[in-house]
Amino acid sequence: MGAGHSHSHEHAHGHSHGHGHSHAPKDFGRAFAIGVVLNTAFVIVEATFGVLSGSMALVADAGHNLSDVLGLLIAWGASVAAKKPPSARFTYGLKSSTILAAFANAVLLLVAIGAILFETIHRFIDPVEPEGWTMIWVAGIGIVINTATALMFMRGRKHDLNIRGAFLHMAADALVSVGVVVAGVAILLTGYVVIDPLVSLLIVVVIAWGTWGLLKDSVKMGLLAVPDSVDCDAVRTYLRDLPGVEAVHDLHIWPMSTTETALTAHLLMPGGHPGDAFLRDVARRLEHDHGVDHVTIQVERDRGCPDGGC
Repeated sequence: MGAGHSHSHEHAHGHSHGHGHSHAPKDFGRAFAIGVVLNTAFVIVEATFGVLSGSMALVADAGHNLSDVLGLLIAWGASVAAKKPPSARFTYGLKSSTILAAFANAVLLLVAIGAILFETIHRFIDPVEPEGWTMIWVAGIGIVINTATALMFMRGRKHDLNIRGAFLHMAADALVSVGVVVAGVAILLTGYVVIDPLVSLLIVVVIAWGTWGLLKDSVKMGLLAVPDSVDCDAVRTYLRDLPGVEAVHDLHIWPMSTTETALTAHLLMPGGHPGDAFLRDVARRLEHDHGVDHVTIQVERDRGCPDGGC
């Protein structure tokens, strides 16, 4: 019965196919370092001028920038950990720390939102007249710093949720700084003090919108859902249509990290084991066409269990 029962473990790591598995953590060390240094300096400047000028929008932006620095540090730590080789206990290495980091980043943004909201509501009740010019100059520096940092993470955001978290932080901050400049101009032109906390509220909405997506995606990855970039039905159809395959069962696809995806499947092949070249080709095709890097296929000759998985 078990004569044709074979187990083949295929790791196709040929990333010359150009399907976007950039394994981003390798390249972003410098971006993280520059981002952390620039933003730490800016937080100190912005918080100081925010308090001195009485602008809640500036203080709100500084609070968000501080969460950015922490977020960048978390994402950076995870991308470094992801490169650690596997150990006897962590046989996948620490790749999945990038998923935890993306989740931590989302939670951090929620905390920042809460703090800004609390202070903004207080500012509606007890208005303070901010200095428009200070808001404009300080936030203007913020636009430059945040845009520059966001651009450094831009190319990795499509294929790595951890890098997307860093990118979202910085892009949201650039938008926030634009809002503060607009508020400063509006206060100078109209004299309406309420514009400052109103812009602060708008900032909260912008951050919340980006945070929700990050939180949702990181939770899905943490629960080992099939990544959005992989079509489970298409993978099943491809495997089932392979020559000699009668059925596919125990098909599982899950994220190992924010950049790598694993797959295991049992193929029922009554004609017997097709050979290693066949399995290597299947692994290559799954990587090239479906973006699955780590493939483990088990070939079976007799129908031990019904069609299932996914």
